[in-house]
Amino acid sequence: MEESNIDENMVIIDATKIRHVTVAAGKIEEMSGLIDPASHLNLDFPDHKITECVIAEKFEVGAKVKMDSDGLLFAIVSRSAYTNLGPVDYTQRLTDMMKAVKDKREIKKEAA
Repeated sequence: MEESNIDENMVIIDATKIRHVTVAAGKIEEMSGLIDPASHLNLDFPDHKITECVIAEKFEVGAKVKMDSDGLLFAIVSRSAYTNLGPVDYTQRLTDMMKAVKDKREIKKEAA
């Protein structure tokens, strides 16, 4: 979570602005798009609910993540961020995501 979206109590202000990132050596190494509230903030789909996030200075590759002597610093998602959004067909979403990744890789190959 970007540091500017964290309040003084280490709670995320706007959970819809959470992104998936990969962290290496204390920095964002890779970053994807915003989370899907229908799966991550949905009380009707608790198996994939996001509850905490690593804090980064900015949402950009190479940005430092916040750390202290114990390791990574995390912010929590407020209970008020969750709502009932209905059932989720996780298998279909996973299939769609895998196809999108495959298509993106093929486009990169063709461009090279």
